[in-house]
Amino acid sequence: MDKQTYKFSNSSTDFYFDGSISELKDIVDIKHTIVITDENVFKAHTAKFKPFKTIVIPAGEKNKIQKTVDSIILQMIGFEADRRSFVVGVGGGVVTDITGYVASIYMRGIRFGFVPTSLLGLVDASIGGKNGIDVGVYKNIVGFTKQPSFILHDLTFLTTLPEVQWQNGFAEIIKHACIQDADLFKELQSHDLKFYMTNKEETSALIQRNAQIKLNVVQHDEFEKAERRLLNFGHTLGHALENQYKLMHGQAVSIGMVYAGHISEKQLRFKQNPLIKEVLEKYGLPTQFEFDKKKVFDIVKLDKKRDRKEMNYILLNKIGKATIETISLAQLEKFIGSL
Repeated sequence: MDKQTYKFSNSSTDFYFDGSISELKDIVDIKHTIVITDENVFKAHTAKFKPFKTIVIPAGEKNKIQKTVDSIILQMIGFEADRRSFVVGVGGGVVTDITGYVASIYMRGIRFGFVPTSLLGLVDASIGGKNGIDVGVYKNIVGFTKQPSFILHDLTFLTTLPEVQWQNGFAEIIKHACIQDADLFKELQSHDLKFYMTNKEETSALIQRNAQIKLNVVQHDEFEKAERRLLNFGHTLGHALENQYKLMHGQAVSIGMVYAGHISEKQLRFKQNPLIKEVLEKYGLPTQFEFDKKKVFDIVKLDKKRDRKEMNYILLNKIGKATIETISLAQLEKFIGSL
């Protein structure tokens, strides 16, 4: 296994690219490790979990709540987990978010690692140390920033990933291209979803490239004081739409990126929004959505990125170059009302 170690402010994470879940035995003590996964991943890959004490949770964002956390903790107590135990989240973003959160609070904190199984998890959700749960329609409003001990990539999990989940992951890949990598955007323009679904080597390279983009940002700004905020492009409005209208994360972020592009046009004279729409649609993602603007703004104004009566909103100067713009809530309400 090829190991690359990334250092953060007070910890480090070992990355194992192109690995296998069977190699966990070389990373952790299996006897004292508990695996958390969801019912969809467990059903599709049951044999992979045979060596482990496994907790299976219901699948879906609607289960990323305290009730699920309580259930996991009770099962961990049943497994006699102690402060030297290790927890490994094997799944998509919901599983890794919950696993990191549970590990951060169980006995005031135990070690944890991830085996992301979705494209979204591989390129985004598992990376950066943000762990948490939702409360009502407010997404990720409770949680910790704590880095996993390791992240292991096993791309065989992608063989059972539904096409809609590939689309879901490409929203974050397109986001990375929009905010920081114009060359990646051109590459995405020249290919399509089917190309990556059927070309393992190209997909592996794409995943590593996107993981590196996010890792580099997080290393420079682990606790989101400056540069890391750029990763929220499309997320402010996207998160408000996601839980309010039961959209998939990638779908909501896709819509959020297009609308952020519209605001960029008004604020920064951004001219390339048609190209972003074209690429999003090429990868099967929505670019417009009818929504109750007042209800959505009421959620937006309580977003974590709010600073009193202003919002730190991520806009684009051009594809590959994002910027943080401070917009008053009153102005933002007008922008959303005009979408």
